Parts: sequence; C-alpha cells; structure tokens
Amino acid sequence: MIVKVNNLVKRYKELVALDHMNLEVEEGEIFGLLGPNGSGKTTAINCILALLEYDKGSIEVFGKAMNPNTYESKRQIGVVMQNVAVFEELTVYENIDYFCGLYIYDKEERKQCVKDAIAFVGLEDYVKFLPKKLSGGLLRRLNIACGIAHKPKLIIMDEPTVAVDPQSRNSILEGIQKLRQNGATIIYTSHYMEEVEQICTRIAIIDKGKNLALGTKEELKSMIKTAETIQLEILDFPQELLPMVRELPHVFKAAYDGKRLTLHCSKGKHNLIRVLDFLKANEISAGRVYTELPTLNDVFLEITGKELRD
Repeated sequence: MIVKVNNLVKRYKELVALDHMNLEVEEGEIFGLLGPNGSGKTTAINCILALLEYDKGSIEVFGKAMNPNTYESKRQIGVVMQNVAVFEELTVYENIDYFCGLYIYDKEERKQCVKDAIAFVGLEDYVKFLPKKLSGGLLRRLNIACGIAHKPKLIIMDEPTVAVDPQSRNSILEGIQKLRQNGATIIYTSHYMEEVEQICTRIAIIDKGKNLALGTKEELKSMIKTAETIQLEILDFPQELLPMVRELPHVFKAAYDGKRLTLHCSKGKHNLIRVLDFLKANEISAGRVYTELPTLNDVFLEITGKELRD
C-alpha cells in the first residue's frame, strides 16, 4: 500500500473539511480523486503531504506514518499542483534543474534526471526559453517536469491540464500513463470526467469531506440507477405527453427542452424500441436518435447531485 488514510478528520473552527475520510492507494495505480469544489480534495492532499495538521485519524505513506519530518518519504513524492509554480527569471532548464536539486545533490545524477524530464515532456526545443515565452500547454509541461524530474515513486497531480489545448492535454495524459508504466503511483484530480475515465484505474468520489463511492469506472457505473440515456431530436413534443413517457417501462426520468427529448432508463431490454413505438403511436416524428451507456459524469451527478464544476 502506497497511501493509507484512516478516519481522517480536519476542522476549520465550525467547518468540518474532512469527516472521517478513508483512502487507500495501491502501488502502480492512477487513482482518481473526484469531488465538487469545497469537497475536501485539496485539504486531503495537503494532509497526505504533511502540510496541514489534522484533528483525528492517521496517514501512512510507503508504509510509514507521515509527518512534517518524514523526509525520506517526502524525497520519493512529486507534486504537480493546479497553479503553475516556476521561477519566471529562470529558463526551462534552470527551473527543472532547481527543483530536481531539492532532492538530488549529485551533479551528474541530477544532470541526467533533468535531461530525462525534458525529453519526457517534450521540451527539448525550449530549454533556453523563459516561462513567459511558453504557451499555456508548454508551461503546464514545464510544471510537470519540475514535479517529476527526481523520479518520485508517488506523484500527486492536482488538475494538471487546466486551460490547455487538446493537443497538449493528450500529450500530458499519455505522459501520465507512461509514468505509471515506469513504476510510479499517481493520485490524480481533475474537473474533466473524460480524462479520469480514460486514465484512472480506480476512482474515489468525495463530497463534504466524506467518501461517497469508490471503485473502477465499471464498478461505479453499476452503482447508479441510470443504465441508458436516450436522446431524440424532436421539434414539437407536446408537454402533456411527458407524464405518459415517464410511465414507459424502465424510464425513470424524462425531460424536453424544446428541441430534444431526453430519457434516463434503468436496466432493461428494448428501451429504445418502446420509445420509438410510443412516438409512432402518437404520430410524432423524430430526427436524430442517440443512445449511450452511463458515463462517469452520470455517476457523479447521481451520487453527489451536483455538476463537477460547481
């Protein structure tokens, strides 16, 4: 076990930020930590890193109790936070070399690590650039390189792809998967569900400092009522028919926004056929028809009742 959090409680006066939170991250995982703003994700990360004192519970990292003086454990941890943290007056190379030097003192070893980190994030053509000359995507790559240059065993990434272009995002996600292949364990937070669904091996959903759900994406999807979502483009759907649609077998939610009829169905066969038969019987024409299995976003909405970007 790389990280073990047991019954963690953290209070800010009257506010309970973490309410007996439990977390276990196994070696070699990309562990997704999801929750709306204010759910306790950042507080939990800061407690794991021993940057915050907590009121109750215990934290172990690499099998040892974590505290501010556990320097040997901290040397094996890399952190990539949401806010880019680099020195504007240093070049790309100098920034990576500085942060790597906090962990590795041998000059030759550090030189090789910096070289490897630059190659890993694809910044070979920018080593002499100052951060202000980099695009947002390249700046994010520099931020990652500074956090992983010392080749940590545990990497904590807090929304590393915020405000980057799709090409840079894909490059970062591929890099994260490669880090795992190279032996790192990663705790990953993001507001982009598709990222979490793409790369995370297990996912925890928390809110108000409490664990709400934990499992693989398939296990999480099996926990919710929605098994299929059907959308039909309809220009004029009579509102008085909505209650009748909701009475169809396995349909537990139906809404019409003036252009599209959206149905949420529980597990069952022939849901779409029944809906199409209903439309035909009521002489209603539909344009495009979409049907999809539940997504991680559906899981999050049903479990928390909130949009992730709230």
